[in-house]
Amino acid sequence: MQPMDSNHDALLGYTFTVSYDQVYYDEGYTGDDDDGVDVDEDADDSNVLINRVNCTSEKSYVILKEDDLLQRQEEDITKVSTVLSIPRASACMLLLCYNWSVSNLHEAWFEDEAKVRRSVGLLDVDPVVKFPQTADEIVDCGICFESIGKHETATCGCDHFFCKTCWKAYVCTSIDDGPGCLILRCPDPSCSAAVGSDMVNVLAPAKEKKRYELFLLRSYVESNKKIKWCPGPGCDFSVEFDDDFETGSYDVSCACKYGFCWKCMEDAHRPLGCETVAKWVLKNTTEAENTNWILAYTKPCPKCKRSIEKNHGCMHMTCRPPCGYEFCWLCLGPYVGHDGRACNRYTKSQEGGEVPEAERQREMAKKAIQRYTHYYERWAANEKSRKQALLDLQKIETVHLKTLSLNYCQPETQLQFIVDAWLQIVECRRVLKWTYAYGYYIPKKEEAKRLFFEYVQGEAEAGLERLHLCAEKELQTYIISEEEEATEDQFNGFRVKLAGLTSVTRSYFENLVRALENGLSEVDSHSSALDKGGAAADSSSKVRGRARCSQGGESSSLATDSAKRMRIMMRLAMDDAQRNGTRVAGESSSRDPLDDQDR
Repeated sequence: MQPMDSNHDALLGYTFTVSYDQVYYDEGYTGDDDDGVDVDEDADDSNVLINRVNCTSEKSYVILKEDDLLQRQEEDITKVSTVLSIPRASACMLLLCYNWSVSNLHEAWFEDEAKVRRSVGLLDVDPVVKFPQTADEIVDCGICFESIGKHETATCGCDHFFCKTCWKAYVCTSIDDGPGCLILRCPDPSCSAAVGSDMVNVLAPAKEKKRYELFLLRSYVESNKKIKWCPGPGCDFSVEFDDDFETGSYDVSCACKYGFCWKCMEDAHRPLGCETVAKWVLKNTTEAENTNWILAYTKPCPKCKRSIEKNHGCMHMTCRPPCGYEFCWLCLGPYVGHDGRACNRYTKSQEGGEVPEAERQREMAKKAIQRYTHYYERWAANEKSRKQALLDLQKIETVHLKTLSLNYCQPETQLQFIVDAWLQIVECRRVLKWTYAYGYYIPKKEEAKRLFFEYVQGEAEAGLERLHLCAEKELQTYIISEEEEATEDQFNGFRVKLAGLTSVTRSYFENLVRALENGLSEVDSHSSALDKGGAAADSSSKVRGRARCSQGGESSSLATDSAKRMRIMMRLAMDDAQRNGTRVAGESSSRDPLDDQDR
């Protein structure tokens, strides 16, 4: 495969399904290539033409703020309270017991109300927090055993009265202990009456009351299978995911700009699956690589078998006490009587190509470490670049947009293209990061797939670098320059260039992700076609004259189909780039990068 010309680097790869809004490719397209190969309506191009699909912005999830959650929670409580004709505090306790499922609660309640009341701790008559007002009767507090007037006591609806001071301490201590305060019961060990939110609202101070409400809100989210908290550091948003939305993607981008996978709650990791990500993360955190390093760069002591690393220049090794064995690093033989010339002889076993098992394992371990290091370093480097891009984006939103708005007399809303570019950089860095983990797990036997993967990955990285360079370096020239040095026309030209690079890079990465998620099926289909062509040629080789003809015909046909497919993909991308205004200013298409292959 010949490398693409630099002028075409921003275009989509030929094996990807091109995807743009409201753009379709029909059979009426008859573009002529420079080679004179036509694509017309009569040609049988069922395996060449590309079905183009719409790229919609519809999402499978909704970002919820705290106010949204509180509103939903209050609506559920009101619904249960109205239908069952019970106080709101009782409705809240029932929903807590039934994981905030209104339908499950209604079903259980109308099936056996008494059973539901017993399980939750509601009395036969809905509990009412009582604060007696008369001072006539004297009672003993069951906690502090003080004799006090009944007007200084409280109860959660049962017949057990405790002083308000003890009640307050009991409620506050339970809230400080954690979410268990949501299922609090009467302090009397023999009583199962529930202590609800009405009691907390009356007795708890503002700080503890707020903490109780937070536990209540968390229980609402954590009990709902369709809602999860964003795992981003310091983020208070939650996400509602539509399981019925048929996208095949679980990646979520929160309003805090943190991306995560809804399924496994790890960082967003398209195009990798959750199982592969788990393997990669485990590999990065376990002792497996340490074991490989020890195997590759150490040798066992011939006596005690302890692993030894050579940290000095000479070959005379001395094992640590209590072993103390002295040996030669090269041959692992005893150093006593070793004059340094015993290791220089080439043995017959070496002459016959025999390699000791330990040496073979060390070489394999070295290669495994080198291969892993190659992918891990690039994975980590892109993650570092992604985090730095987030910091740069934050600075642009808080500082640079205001500067540009003043310099060029444009409202910040018209400078959104800069933010869009940086958001795209952050997303592409994340995708590119996980492509290195993807490449690590490509089986060694699938060499064609690996080569093609490295090609499209390289194209993606080159395109992203151009976008990153434009958004970072070129933008600085407009931020630090005075208005007379950089005219408004020049800035508008920069706007067109950056927006174009953003659009093209987004399209390429969307198709890259789609292709990798499909397992690079295009490579498999091409390989199958070549295998079938080879089999047909072999079967016809019994007749020599016809064999040459058949084999040449098959190869020519496959090459023609492949070339036509590539040219169509490239032409579609170029047409869309021109139609959508995504061609970068100053770039030109000087030649067809596929001409050499076609010839």
